[in-house]
Amino acid sequence: MAGPGNLRELLMAEMRYPIRFVMLVFLLGLLASVTGCHVVQPGQQQVVIPSPGAVGDDTPRELYKATLPMYVIEPPDVLQINAIQLVPKTPYHVKTFDTLSISVMGTLPDAPIQGIYPIKPGGIIDLGFHYGTVRVLAKTEDEIKTVIEEHLKQFLREPMVNVTIADMAATQQVAGPHLVLMDGTVNLGTYGFVSVVGKTIPEAQKAIEQQLSKFLDQPEITIDVTGYNSKVFYVITQGGGGGDRVNRMPVTGNETVLDVISQVGGLQPGLATKIWIARAGRDWQGRHRILPIDWDSITQYGEIETNYQVLPGDRIYIAEDKLSAFVNKLGMITAPLESIAGFASFGVGTATRYSGAIMRGGGNRNSQF
Repeated sequence: MAGPGNLRELLMAEMRYPIRFVMLVFLLGLLASVTGCHVVQPGQQQVVIPSPGAVGDDTPRELYKATLPMYVIEPPDVLQINAIQLVPKTPYHVKTFDTLSISVMGTLPDAPIQGIYPIKPGGIIDLGFHYGTVRVLAKTEDEIKTVIEEHLKQFLREPMVNVTIADMAATQQVAGPHLVLMDGTVNLGTYGFVSVVGKTIPEAQKAIEQQLSKFLDQPEITIDVTGYNSKVFYVITQGGGGGDRVNRMPVTGNETVLDVISQVGGLQPGLATKIWIARAGRDWQGRHRILPIDWDSITQYGEIETNYQVLPGDRIYIAEDKLSAFVNKLGMITAPLESIAGFASFGVGTATRYSGAIMRGGGNRNSQF
C-alpha cells in the first residue's frame, strides 16, 4: 500500500500530462503561424502586382482625368422629375384633390369668394359658411361654372362666376423624386409606368413625355439624377485575420484614390500601404488589370502617377499589415490554450494543497488551505 508521500508524487505525475499536452498544441500552432501554413484552394491564383511603370500613360489619373460616358439609368437610381408644362387635354373632368381657382362678383360684402378651393373627398368644394358646399366631381370647367352659379342664386341676385383649374392632383404624382424600380420603370401614378432602364437622361425624358402626351397637352419635363445608386466602386480592406471589410460607394465621376481613402477615414491601424486597384477586364496580354498604388509617393511627395481616377466597378484593395495579422492570428490560437493551461494550473495547485499535510496525517488542523 502506497504511503502519503508516494500518493502525492503519483498525483503530481498525473497532473503534469495536461500541461505537456497544452504546451505541445501551443508549439504546433505557433509553428504553423510562423511558417505560413495555409490551404490553397484548387484554381486559386496569386495576385501579381505590376510595377507602376507597367501601367499605360493613358490611364486616367489626377490632373489627367477622363470624362465618363453619358450616364445610363439603371435600378435603383433616383430620378428627380421637374414639371415645366403639364396641361390637361380638353375637355378635362376634374378629380378629387384637384384644386380650382374660383372668383365670384356680386357676393355678400362680408363673405367674398376668391381664391384656391380644393376638391375634397366626395367631389365637393366648400365655398364657406354662408354658401355651403357644391359637388363638382367629374365636371369640366364650364360645367362647374354653371353649377356654382345655380347654387349661389339661392343667396345672391346675379353672381358672376369665373373658374379655372389651378392644379391637378395627378401632376403631383409626376413631379418629384422617383425610384427606378427593379423592372427598370418609374411609377407616374395615374399616368402609368414608363421604362427608363438602359436609357440616358435625354432618352428617359423623351420616353416620359411620350407617355404623358396620352393624357396631357404637349407636356414638358426635365430630369435630373439625384441618387447615383447603380454606378459604384468598392473599397476592400483585408481584415488581418478577422475577415475582410467591404465598403460600397457611389461614383460621381471625379474621385481619385486619395479622395476615396479620405472618405473611408484613411488607413486604419493594422493595414499596410500596399494598395492596388483591380479593374474589370484584361490587358492585351490577357492578364488581370491591376493598377499598383504608391501610397507614400501620393501622400508624402505629391506625385500623381498612381493617384488614379476611380471608375465604375473598380475594387480598391488595401492589404493587411503582416505583423499585425500574425499577432491577431496568434491571439486566436493562444486564447483557448490559455484557458486550458489556467484550468490545468488550478488542478495542480488544488492537488498539491490536498496532498500535503492532510495526506501525511499531520499539520495544524486550523491552518488555511
